[in-house]
Amino acid sequence: MSEEKTPGKKPRVKHKRTARDPGQNVKTAKGRKSSSTQWLKRQLNDPYVREAELKGYRSRAAFKLLEMDEKLDFLRKGQVIVDLGAAPGGWSQIAAQRGAKVVAIDLLEMDELPDVDFAQMDFTDDDAVEKLLAMLGGRKADCVLSDMAPNTIGHKQTDHIRIMALAEMAFDFAKDVLTPGGTFITKVRQGGAEGAFLKALKVHFKTVKHIKPPASRKDSAEMYVVGLGFKAVE
Repeated sequence: MSEEKTPGKKPRVKHKRTARDPGQNVKTAKGRKSSSTQWLKRQLNDPYVREAELKGYRSRAAFKLLEMDEKLDFLRKGQVIVDLGAAPGGWSQIAAQRGAKVVAIDLLEMDELPDVDFAQMDFTDDDAVEKLLAMLGGRKADCVLSDMAPNTIGHKQTDHIRIMALAEMAFDFAKDVLTPGGTFITKVRQGGAEGAFLKALKVHFKTVKHIKPPASRKDSAEMYVVGLGFKAVE
């Protein structure tokens, strides 16, 4: 049946969006929380998100690793790298593109990447370390990277304790697998790592520093602790 047209009135033409406009607004969908709408708006207007899409990176987090490497120069071709909290794969992707062999783990699913051996499991599980060691196959790691972070609850002290617990677990693992001279990077929250944690790192690394890469959002409390020049200590 043909559609009846109103005399003197032009038919409505639907325009398809072909590119995202900087600064575009997001209409609040029915039932969507305002916090979700704000997150979506921030994602749509984030230049790092747009650049990640253009370059084919798994996430904007790829730029954090690139910026830290630009500053500290620790990624090398032929390295063995362990990526803790890897999904969706931004850091593993960059490491593999630099010519590294990557062993990665995350509670969430992650699509396959060339030169990345991935296990979907919780790093805090009792058998997670054993699984990673089996994936390494007796090799030592040149870098242990941890972008792990627990879900925040909005209570500053509790959130800090929970992320520090993950950082300490990552450090304990790194001490067992890093080759001499290796690198360790782990996420913490603003305010930095606790004194005891930093003291322990300084025993095992020639250089220890905090860094907040430009790709970390200004309103984010995240930052990273970097240990360079691993030293095995009895």
